[in-house]
Amino acid sequence: MYTEGNKAKNRENRWISLHRGENMANIVNTNTLLKRLFKATDLDTYLQENDSYLQAPDFYTLLRSFCEQRGVLPAHVIEQSQIERTYGHQLFNATRRPSRDKVIQLALGLGLSVDETQRLLRAAGKSQLYPRLKRDAVILYGIQKKLPILSVQESLMKYGLTLLGGQKSGND
Repeated sequence: MYTEGNKAKNRENRWISLHRGENMANIVNTNTLLKRLFKATDLDTYLQENDSYLQAPDFYTLLRSFCEQRGVLPAHVIEQSQIERTYGHQLFNATRRPSRDKVIQLALGLGLSVDETQRLLRAAGKSQLYPRLKRDAVILYGIQKKLPILSVQESLMKYGLTLLGGQKSGND
């Protein structure tokens, strides 16, 4: 019989260690999990055998993990993200839930890759960046090129798009 019990913490620790670069060969992709699910003779066995792959860490755990990987303090990330200091610390302390734009700002402040940004957005329960949307394409370009947040904001303004943080640019 499958039970949740204290397995959540084990999953979280395993996920963090895997994504720090330790034992990366053990990461199972979604297609593999889907194949295993469809081949399983019963659900309980599938859930037990794949438990550590079924739950990604929450937003706050992932955010702290990215900071730790890069050796940066939350205060530095908040400053680089151009997020108000008190609100930023509330995000890091899990007392506030971030908007999609705040997650993107944190990703830019941390210098995350596109894949890492998409993972952070998923962990926050927000929609991923989609290159068919002009605003998202501008943001994706900035993330890929490792542009600072001010440059991304300038590009959004140049094309008359909503700035990160929800402010309309002057070209609307």
